[in-house]
Amino acid sequence: MKSVIIWTSALLIGGVLGGLGIDWLNGLLGFVATAYTRLFQFVAVPTIALAVITTLSSLGGKRETGHIFLHTLTYTLLTTVAAAAVGLVLYLVIAPDNLPAEAIPSGPTDESEKLGNVTYYDHILSVIPNNAVEPFLKGNVLSILLISAALGLALASLQKNENVETLVRTIHGAQEVLHALIRALVWTLPVGIVAFAAGLSAELSAGVAVGSIGKYVAVILGGNLIQFFIVLPLFLLMRGLNPWKVFKAMSPAVLMALFTKSSAATLPVTMRSAETRLKARHEVARFVLPICTTINMNGCAAFILVTSLYVMQHGATPPTLPTMLLWLLIAVVSAIGNAGVPMGCYFLTLSLVAGTGAPVGIMGIILPIYTLIDMVETAENVWSDSCVCALVDKQDGSKPGED
Repeated sequence: MKSVIIWTSALLIGGVLGGLGIDWLNGLLGFVATAYTRLFQFVAVPTIALAVITTLSSLGGKRETGHIFLHTLTYTLLTTVAAAAVGLVLYLVIAPDNLPAEAIPSGPTDESEKLGNVTYYDHILSVIPNNAVEPFLKGNVLSILLISAALGLALASLQKNENVETLVRTIHGAQEVLHALIRALVWTLPVGIVAFAAGLSAELSAGVAVGSIGKYVAVILGGNLIQFFIVLPLFLLMRGLNPWKVFKAMSPAVLMALFTKSSAATLPVTMRSAETRLKARHEVARFVLPICTTINMNGCAAFILVTSLYVMQHGATPPTLPTMLLWLLIAVVSAIGNAGVPMGCYFLTLSLVAGTGAPVGIMGIILPIYTLIDMVETAENVWSDSCVCALVDKQDGSKPGED
């Protein structure tokens, strides 16, 4: 209860400070927010790598590993398809109007010019590392997962001897040091929350003009809220889990995701919340959450689908229902592979619609309000990761959040 009061107070204080409109104060708080984001990004990469290596090195030889991965993949696909389906239903019900022709930029945006020739082969090749250092320098999460999984499974398959055990103990020791750093960051996080909240308040005070795309924004945000508050809790209830208890345990991670707009940067807080507050088993949390951070993109799937349909409806051939269903599948698959694409779902969606002949200049109109959308999407993604972790932990033995 004490932490909830502290975090809520930090949120309110930041909101008030950001709304004052004092330039030097906004600059200072912006610096603090950026510093916290960089610090969490700093610990996120080794957190992913060490979590996967240590978990697979201990579980790699057990049949349980396959079960955990299968359940993780199953729940990830189910929740991602559900998010995209909710977005599609809202798109059909609210039916956003077309923008006036004069409001649409005549040429492609700079981003579309850069991404127009990028293919899925390029995305796949970007995941396959050609050296051991580059993925860590660039923060390529999929490549890091690939390297870490290979190392973890290799350690699990080796015969136990003094050299192997020494290496495993060293890796575990490095992980303990990392967790000590994470605990220190989490302890000081209310200061970061003040800065993050101030930044959001300043942006809202400046005005977020949605104009004629208000219905489009309503579809995106409405779909995220339905997925967050209704669909994901239903998944938990169907497995006998208490959604409120799971959310209460994972709320620090969800709130962190809201302001950092990065599932990867939030991962240290997500893992710590799962292990210490949700009481999920270490081997489940440290295996499931790094994977979910990469492939479990509920908010991204909905954004890709709705935005693609919205852009295409301005073209010469508006999408039909079969086309919409096909794009639902494309959105789910694309969201799973989103980690290697610069600037998240926005750029990935831009690259997808660039070849449809639709006026991709609309993406330039969406860009100013994407910050708010990205915040809500990331919070939903981390909440979905948390739910998948709780579901897998329950199915494979433990019972977090039960009544």
